[in-house]
Amino acid sequence: MATAYINTPLGSAKLEGDENGLTYVTVLETDEPESKIIPEDLEDAVYQLNEYFEGKRQNFDLLLNPEGTEFQKKVWAALLEIPFGKTISYLELSKSLGDVKAIRAVASANGKNPLWIIIPCHRVIGSDGSLTGYAGGLHRKKWLLNHESPSKQQTLF
Repeated sequence: MATAYINTPLGSAKLEGDENGLTYVTVLETDEPESKIIPEDLEDAVYQLNEYFEGKRQNFDLLLNPEGTEFQKKVWAALLEIPFGKTISYLELSKSLGDVKAIRAVASANGKNPLWIIIPCHRVIGSDGSLTGYAGGLHRKKWLLNHESPSKQQTLF
């Protein structure tokens, strides 16, 4: 399994994968030095993530190989259908998977997403529009949603 570290506006990120695809991307709570040499199996992921953060990429075209249960993989596949710049609620996500009563299981699977940003779990919000639950921290979720917003607001400060 190849590993690389990159710097992002939200902190250091760790990537893991091999010839079968990208298995893991997460933001770290500690700063790690950026990898000087990127393993070949991770080059596309690093390139595409950098483009995303530069505002040049809205969709990823990568071979993915996340580890999880069949249910988790079903939820993660549904997350991949949420368009850039859009959000849906956990309730809407549960409905799209065919079981409104599975909302807690769907939220749990969402929280276990091993491919930060690539599988856009940050695009799922509370039914009331609140930024609920995000393993990377709500400040990062807010940043990501603002980064993807079609109407960039200017700040006064």
